[in-house]
Formats: sequence, structure tokens, C-alpha cells
Amino acid sequence: MKRVTLLLGVIAILLSSCAKKIDGSSEEAMKSSIEEIKKSLDDEKKEKFEESMKLIMFQGLDFGKLMQEGGAEETVSDMKSKLDGKTADDLIAEGEKIQAEIERKKKDQAKGEIEELNQKMGQAEKDKQMLAKFEVKRSRFYKRKKGTYYVTEEPIIELTVRNGTDKAVSRAYFTGTLASPKRSVPWIKDDFNYEISGGLEPGEEVTWYLAPNMFSDWGKVDAPKDAVLTVDVTQLDGPNGEVMYSVNNFGEDEQERLEELLADYPEFKK
Repeated sequence: MKRVTLLLGVIAILLSSCAKKIDGSSEEAMKSSIEEIKKSLDDEKKEKFEESMKLIMFQGLDFGKLMQEGGAEETVSDMKSKLDGKTADDLIAEGEKIQAEIERKKKDQAKGEIEELNQKMGQAEKDKQMLAKFEVKRSRFYKRKKGTYYVTEEPIIELTVRNGTDKAVSRAYFTGTLASPKRSVPWIKDDFNYEISGGLEPGEEVTWYLAPNMFSDWGKVDAPKDAVLTVDVTQLDGPNGEVMYSVNNFGEDEQERLEELLADYPEFKK
């Protein structure tokens, strides 16, 4: 730890000082040369110098090596070699090159991420068009009495759907919203899915009577008779259980991230 403390002390001195020409022959010479020329820089140049020094100091710094036996001394030696004979202008120029390379890599990474997000957005639009072909032709929610001696109310989601896609569907995912016409807040909005026994082939139409757990939110909801259930299809799985179409591939988080990246790099807008 003493070696690490020594190294951090040297870095602190370097970051807070400037020199016309740094003598890297020894730690003392380096410190002395830095102190000797520190006063020659104006505030603006000093700020540039310090930023460049940070970039040079930490470029390629191996913290794993630093913690090894003799690592601190070797790292200090490397730093002295980097700085030896350099003026403030030399270091500023080198720092600008390093910063330019960092910005180039960031831009390349942003470009790749933007392309990937645009592909996801395009696929999501295609998925929405296919999901719209899986029609929910009728949807109702009600509770029916169950039991003879101990009567309970069982929640029922009644759906009539038609598979207008060109592929068989093994499982369908939905978002159900139960709301009254004159109320802005729904009684319940929840996701549910149904595994279709035997699948639903293209062109087939069927009515399901789904019974959610009576202890779920569907079982607890106490909605008036004027409440209407609307159901949106959010995902369809194919014959082998693979996801065919989904609205979850490009959600609010992806949209927000895309907008952030395009704000920083407007040249990548389509």
C-alpha cells in the first residue's frame, strides 16, 4: 500500500503542476522541473495541460499490475519515461490525440448501437402489423359462481380470436384493460397469456374461457357492469415455442436510448 500511496502522490503532483520541459531522470528531478515551470502557464493553458496529463497518465494503466509486487515502482518508471523531455505543448498535443481517438471510438460504438436500435424498431413495426392479424373479435370479463356448499366467484376472461397470420400459433400473449366508459383510470390493466392446446392454425377462429387465479388481481377486482374489457395482442409464439412476433422487442427504454444517441450524434439520423 505504501507503493500505491507513493504512486498516487506522484500523480497528484503531476496533475496539479505544469512544466516547460519535464525531467524524468528521477522522481525528484521530475517534481522539481514541474514546480520550476508551473508558474509559466496561464489558467486556460493550465486547464488543457491538466486534462491532457490525466489522459496520458491513465492511458493503458494496468491496475492489476499496479497491485502486484514491484508494480507501483514499474508504473512510476513508465510514467517518467512518458513525460521525460515533454513540454506543456507536447503534452497538450498528445492529450488531444488521445481524446480524439476516444471520441472516434465512442462515435463508432454509438453508430453501431443506433443501427441495431433502428433494426429493432423496424422489426417491431413489422411485428405490430402481424400481431394485428391475430384478431381479438370479442372480449368480455365477468365472474361466475362456483361451488355448491361453498360458493365462490370465479373470474372469467372470455375471448374470441381469429388467427389471420400465415403461421400456426402455440401461445398467445395479451394485455387486458378493464375500464368504464366515463372513467379515465381503468379498474385493472394486466398481462396474461394462454397456451393453445393443439395450436391455432392460420384462418382458425376459437372462443376461450380463461379462468385467472381467483386470488390474482382479476379475482379481486370489483368492477361495475358497464366496465368494458379491451385486449391487445402483445406476442405470438410459433409451433415450436419460438417467439414469432412481439411488441417487447422495442419498448420505451429502447426508444429513449435511441433518442439520446441521436441527440448526441444527429448525423446518424435517417
